[in-house]
Amino acid sequence: MIKQTLLAIALTSFAFAAQAEEWTMSAHAPDGNFHTQNAVKFAEDVARLSDGELTINVTSNSALLKRPELKRGVQKGIIPIGEVLISALGNEDAAYAADAVPLMVTTFESAKKLWDASKPVYDKKLADDGLMSLYAVPWPPQGIYMKDEVSSGADFQGVKFRAYNSSTARLAELLGAVPATISSSEISQAFSSGVISGMITSPTTGVDSQAWDFVKNYYDVKAFIPKNFVIVNKDSFDALSKKSQKALMEASTIAEIRGWEMAIKATNDATKVLSDNGMTVFETPAQLSKDFATVGATMLEEWKVSAGDDAATIIDAMK
Repeated sequence: MIKQTLLAIALTSFAFAAQAEEWTMSAHAPDGNFHTQNAVKFAEDVARLSDGELTINVTSNSALLKRPELKRGVQKGIIPIGEVLISALGNEDAAYAADAVPLMVTTFESAKKLWDASKPVYDKKLADDGLMSLYAVPWPPQGIYMKDEVSSGADFQGVKFRAYNSSTARLAELLGAVPATISSSEISQAFSSGVISGMITSPTTGVDSQAWDFVKNYYDVKAFIPKNFVIVNKDSFDALSKKSQKALMEASTIAEIRGWEMAIKATNDATKVLSDNGMTVFETPAQLSKDFATVGATMLEEWKVSAGDDAATIIDAMK
């Protein structure tokens, strides 16, 4: 009887081991950033909901695959799952740049409407590439970091300005600045060495890079609200057990809700950290606000042309 019991336990353990799956996930931001913290909680939820059938090991700060390589890497199965800035995909398809159009959305409520409107468009494109989206989480509204104080768009003339996608490069050009592509991990060195003297990014990225060490002025312009999304290789998803698939989708729903809540809290917390560390936090000067509105209107029309029917579909769905 004891032998039979031990044999049953051994067979059960073997069956579980055979079914268990271990994935590696590339997270975009450093460990302390709320996006990565949310990804870690997502992985914990997947393990819990699947009763350990699927475990996900999260590697932060794009250490596995850099931002330009992430989508293709997941598509090719180099890793089964990863997180990427949606607008970073705007170079391959302009539809993905919707949330980087200045002033198209400036609140989390309108950003959520944009996500709900654009998700069906993105899901179809991802499906054509053998991918699925799992969840999306916004960054805080984007602000301007400058070594020198500014009051209008004219003050950006000739400024070396960090760009992190095609949209921020175009924004810099329209302001008369000189865009330079700089990754998040290189921000501090780029400012310190004079490669750049201004940038547009979130207050949380400012905290991650300890911006107060190299720049003193932050303008809370709320230019736009970009998002990261987590994508998965469809073949890898299909190879999972039904239980693991269900766990992955349920954990994704939880992660999206939690992530948006974390983004709202992080916006206020990070802006306060910038101020507490000696940075001057400005509201947008009146003339700069007008100049940004002009740039935003130009970029919206350009995006409508470049994204074509997809832009029309997204805008109509937001009404």
